Amino acid sequence: MVAPGPSQGEALVVWALFAADAIAVLIVYSLLDPSELYNVSRDGVDGGLSRLLVHLNFPIALVALPLTVLALDVLPRRAWLVGAPALALSAFVAVPGVVDQSDLDARPVNVVPALGVVLALVLTIAAARQTGTGFAPDSSGDRWRVAVGVVAVLVSLPWFTAELGFHFPGGVFLTDELYVEPGEGPTAAVHLGHHHGLAGTLFVLAALLLSRTSPVRAGLRRAFAALVALMFAYGVANLVQDLWHEQAVKRGWTSLDIPSALVPGAKPIWGLILVVAALGTFVLLRDRERGTAAPAH
Repeated sequence: MVAPGPSQGEALVVWALFAADAIAVLIVYSLLDPSELYNVSRDGVDGGLSRLLVHLNFPIALVALPLTVLALDVLPRRAWLVGAPALALSAFVAVPGVVDQSDLDARPVNVVPALGVVLALVLTIAAARQTGTGFAPDSSGDRWRVAVGVVAVLVSLPWFTAELGFHFPGGVFLTDELYVEPGEGPTAAVHLGHHHGLAGTLFVLAALLLSRTSPVRAGLRRAFAALVALMFAYGVANLVQDLWHEQAVKRGWTSLDIPSALVPGAKPIWGLILVVAALGTFVLLRDRERGTAAPAH
């Protein structure tokens, strides 16, 4: 018998999306020379596993947070014995220095958020066994979700191919043309391997999927809405910042760059992210109250 509460269909699709991306990272960083990638020094299988561990920290540990909350809503209270560590370990990725963008080789500290990801996945599987793998009912917002998702994917095509180990063909995007960053030597405008812009795209897609469902319990529902809205706002900021830098600044169209939003801080870009996240939280909670996106039972 299927237990009451949100089914885990959307959550499982999000896990599948990030799992596919993680597999691509493992393969590409195992095969390509580190000089073609970004801020890594290890090669071969060791290089692939090293980068995969860091990838489990960022971006995957961040998306594990709302997935854990969604799973805990349908599991018995004793599941918090796993859920609380899952949330704490995943959130540890936000500690400064855990993921160092200037050195993306794995370090022992990267095991901590990765363990949180493993626990979050276990909870999702357990929740799916309780409530099934169905999806929340279609809602009027699905057309907007599809439209936003398609735009995000289209502008991210150079990053998707870079993640797969090759440059996007056709000349529409700036990709393998050489560009010299201040203080660095010439490199491809879009390096091969993972980009934080693609992480932003994956956050946007995950937020769009998870916005279709919601926990039933009021406290978890509010936490889930806030996490999903923040993930969307953070994802958009990173997507736009990386896209602007690579496709506008590097083309010489402008010297005006968008500040990095990767690391939280007291800066205008993060003020904007928090405002958008607050608005998104309000909209998600309002929709739940009106029953326009009620979870499947």
